Amino acid sequence: MTTSENDLAALSQLGRQTVQPDSPETATLERVPSPHKGRDYVVRFTAPEFTSLCPVTGQPDFAHIVIDYIPDEWIVESKSLKLYLTSFRNHGAFHEDCSVSIATKLVEVLNPKWLRIGAYWYPRGGIPIDVFWQTGLPPEGVWVPAQDVPGYRGRG
Repeated sequence: MTTSENDLAALSQLGRQTVQPDSPETATLERVPSPHKGRDYVVRFTAPEFTSLCPVTGQPDFAHIVIDYIPDEWIVESKSLKLYLTSFRNHGAFHEDCSVSIATKLVEVLNPKWLRIGAYWYPRGGIPIDVFWQTGLPPEGVWVPAQDVPGYRGRG
Protein backbone atom coordinates (compact mmCIF):
# COMPACT_ATOMS: atom_id res chain seq x y z
CA MET A 1 0.00 0.00 0.00
CA THR A 2 1.31 3.44 -0.82
CA THR A 3 0.63 6.68 0.97
CA SER A 4 -1.82 8.82 -0.99
CA GLU A 5 -1.58 12.54 -1.64
CA ASN A 6 -4.61 13.00 0.62
CA ASP A 7 -2.71 11.35 3.48
CA LEU A 8 0.18 13.76 3.00
CA ALA A 9 -1.97 16.85 2.47
CA ALA A 10 -3.11 16.70 6.09
CA LEU A 11 0.46 17.00 7.38
CA SER A 12 1.40 20.45 8.60
CA GLN A 13 5.19 20.05 8.96
CA LEU A 14 6.60 17.68 6.32
CA GLY A 15 7.99 19.58 3.35
CA ARG A 16 7.42 22.93 5.03
CA GLN A 17 9.59 25.32 6.96
CA THR A 18 8.83 24.82 10.64
CA VAL A 19 9.52 26.62 13.87
CA GLN A 20 10.96 24.82 16.87
CA PRO A 21 8.08 24.18 19.33
CA ASP A 22 8.49 25.90 22.69
CA SER A 23 7.44 22.87 24.72
CA PRO A 24 6.11 19.33 24.35
CA GLU A 25 2.63 20.70 25.02
CA THR A 26 2.79 22.94 21.94
CA ALA A 27 4.52 20.38 19.67
CA THR A 28 2.41 18.48 17.15
CA LEU A 29 2.99 14.77 16.56
CA GLU A 30 1.64 13.77 13.16
CA ARG A 31 0.84 10.37 11.75
CA VAL A 32 0.28 8.75 8.38
CA PRO A 33 -1.38 5.44 7.52
CA SER A 34 0.84 2.41 7.96
CA PRO A 35 2.04 1.26 4.54
CA HIS A 36 1.83 -2.40 5.63
CA LYS A 37 -1.40 -2.77 7.60
CA GLY A 38 -1.91 -6.33 8.73
CA ARG A 39 1.84 -7.04 8.97
CA ASP A 40 3.80 -6.93 12.19
CA TYR A 41 7.14 -5.15 11.86
CA VAL A 42 9.25 -3.10 14.23
CA VAL A 43 10.04 0.58 13.67
CA ARG A 44 12.97 2.02 15.62
CA PHE A 45 13.84 5.65 16.26
CA THR A 46 17.07 6.55 18.03
CA ALA A 47 17.74 9.99 19.49
CA PRO A 48 21.34 9.90 20.77
CA GLU A 49 21.43 13.61 21.61
CA PHE A 50 18.14 14.11 23.47
CA THR A 51 18.17 17.13 25.80
CA SER A 52 15.86 18.43 28.49
CA LEU A 53 16.26 20.59 31.59
CA CYS A 54 16.38 19.68 35.25
CA PRO A 55 13.15 21.08 36.74
CA VAL A 56 14.98 22.19 39.90
CA THR A 57 18.31 23.60 38.73
CA GLY A 58 17.53 24.42 35.09
CA GLN A 59 20.74 22.63 34.08
CA PRO A 60 20.68 20.55 30.87
CA ASP A 61 20.23 16.79 31.01
CA PHE A 62 21.22 14.52 28.12
CA ALA A 63 20.00 11.08 27.10
CA HIS A 64 20.28 8.47 24.38
CA ILE A 65 16.68 7.47 23.66
CA VAL A 66 15.58 4.40 21.71
CA ILE A 67 11.92 3.98 20.73
CA ASP A 68 10.68 0.73 19.21
CA TYR A 69 7.10 0.17 18.11
CA ILE A 70 4.94 -2.15 16.06
CA PRO A 71 2.43 -0.12 14.04
CA ASP A 72 -1.21 -0.95 13.68
CA GLU A 73 -3.11 1.57 11.55
CA TRP A 74 -0.60 4.45 11.84
CA ILE A 75 3.09 5.31 11.72
CA VAL A 76 4.58 8.49 13.13
CA GLU A 77 5.74 11.12 10.65
CA SER A 78 9.45 11.36 11.46
CA LYS A 79 9.91 15.13 11.11
CA SER A 80 7.11 15.73 13.59
CA LEU A 81 8.76 13.23 15.99
CA LYS A 82 12.09 15.04 15.64
CA LEU A 83 10.43 18.38 16.41
CA TYR A 84 8.51 16.85 19.32
CA LEU A 85 11.69 15.41 20.86
CA THR A 86 13.53 18.69 20.31
CA SER A 87 10.73 20.55 22.12
CA PHE A 88 12.04 19.10 25.39
CA ARG A 89 15.23 21.19 25.14
CA ASN A 90 13.70 24.04 27.15
CA HIS A 91 11.32 21.83 29.16
CA GLY A 92 11.97 21.14 32.81
CA ALA A 93 11.07 17.62 33.92
CA PHE A 94 12.67 14.71 35.72
CA HIS A 95 14.16 11.89 33.64
CA GLU A 96 11.34 9.51 34.45
CA ASP A 97 8.69 12.05 33.43
CA CYS A 98 10.35 12.91 30.11
CA SER A 99 10.84 9.26 29.19
CA VAL A 100 7.38 7.97 30.02
CA SER A 101 5.67 11.11 28.65
CA ILE A 102 7.29 10.57 25.25
CA ALA A 103 6.12 6.97 25.14
CA THR A 104 2.58 7.68 26.32
CA LYS A 105 2.18 10.53 23.81
CA LEU A 106 3.21 8.19 20.99
CA VAL A 107 0.75 5.57 22.21
CA GLU A 108 -1.99 8.22 22.36
CA VAL A 109 -1.34 9.38 18.78
CA LEU A 110 -0.52 6.06 17.10
CA ASN A 111 -2.33 3.38 19.12
CA PRO A 112 0.41 0.91 18.11
CA LYS A 113 0.22 -2.83 18.65
CA TRP A 114 3.25 -2.49 20.92
CA LEU A 115 5.72 0.21 21.98
CA ARG A 116 8.74 0.44 24.25
CA ILE A 117 11.16 3.18 25.18
CA GLY A 118 14.65 2.89 26.57
CA ALA A 119 15.98 6.21 27.86
CA TYR A 120 19.64 6.06 28.82
CA TRP A 121 20.38 9.27 30.73
CA TYR A 122 23.95 10.45 31.13
CA PRO A 123 25.17 10.94 34.70
CA ARG A 124 24.44 14.07 36.63
CA GLY A 125 25.66 14.17 40.19
CA GLY A 126 27.54 10.96 39.51
CA ILE A 127 24.43 8.83 38.94
CA PRO A 128 23.15 7.71 35.54
CA ILE A 129 19.42 7.03 35.37
CA ASP A 130 17.99 4.64 32.80
CA VAL A 131 14.21 4.56 32.29
CA PHE A 132 12.35 1.74 30.51
CA TRP A 133 8.65 1.42 29.72
CA GLN A 134 6.57 -0.65 27.35
CA THR A 135 2.91 -1.27 26.63
CA GLY A 136 3.10 -5.03 27.29
CA LEU A 137 4.52 -8.01 25.47
CA PRO A 138 5.17 -7.70 21.74
CA PRO A 139 3.05 -9.88 19.45
CA GLU A 140 4.31 -13.45 19.21
CA GLY A 141 6.63 -14.17 16.32
CA VAL A 142 7.90 -10.60 15.88
CA TRP A 143 11.65 -10.11 15.97
CA VAL A 144 12.42 -7.30 18.39
CA PRO A 145 16.14 -6.49 18.41
CA ALA A 146 17.98 -5.62 21.59
CA GLN A 147 18.56 -1.93 22.09
CA ASP A 148 22.29 -2.54 22.62
CA VAL A 149 22.94 0.70 24.47
CA PRO A 150 25.62 -0.12 27.05
CA GLY A 151 25.06 0.92 30.62
CA TYR A 152 27.21 3.79 31.80
CA ARG A 153 30.61 2.57 33.01
CA GLY A 154 32.48 5.79 33.57
CA ARG A 155 36.19 5.10 33.22
CA GLY A 156 35.88 1.44 34.30
